[in-house]
Amino acid sequence: MSVNPSSRVRESSQPWLHQRGTEIQAFGTVRDFPVGLPRETREYSCQRLNQILADTQILYNLYKKHHWLMRGPTFYQLHLLLDKHASEQLPIIDAVAERIQTLGGVAVGDPRQVAEMTVIPRPPDGVEEVPAMLSRLLEAHETILVAAHDAASRADEMGDDGTNDLLVSEVIRTGELQAWFLAEHLVDTPLVRA
Repeated sequence: MSVNPSSRVRESSQPWLHQRGTEIQAFGTVRDFPVGLPRETREYSCQRLNQILADTQILYNLYKKHHWLMRGPTFYQLHLLLDKHASEQLPIIDAVAERIQTLGGVAVGDPRQVAEMTVIPRPPDGVEEVPAMLSRLLEAHETILVAAHDAASRADEMGDDGTNDLLVSEVIRTGELQAWFLAEHLVDTPLVRA
């Protein structure tokens, strides 16, 4: 049977759709990578980083939600600030996920799994008052900061300098600065007269 050469060309440019594969690495496991760290250290760091990653993804989404739903006389300033803070969380999310991969782990990425893992409380579906939105963001930051301080200290003890550096230089420093900016908006001072 002869095959028309023009039909081969058409078939070869057809995408292979609806493919499914087998899972080649389970979540919560680490592969052996030549990064100079024992498996136990890498497993510990990946587990802690995945929790921080899940919570940071939720923090990012809280920032976007509150940015969209902002109300009141400080609308413009807070609308811009919350969007700025959200955009500063994205590189942290990427860096934490890549650190997990660098250690041979599997970074949490599916939003449904993130929702199952996070320890940050879910906000109401509707709009809260501005002080409640800011308080919710501050509480999320503190949850992440407490975990990041603890994980950074333990990573340092275990000799995982890369994880320690990432947590201190990106997660903690950015989180503390953002928390300061938010907290100052909750100070009750007069706007016009002293």
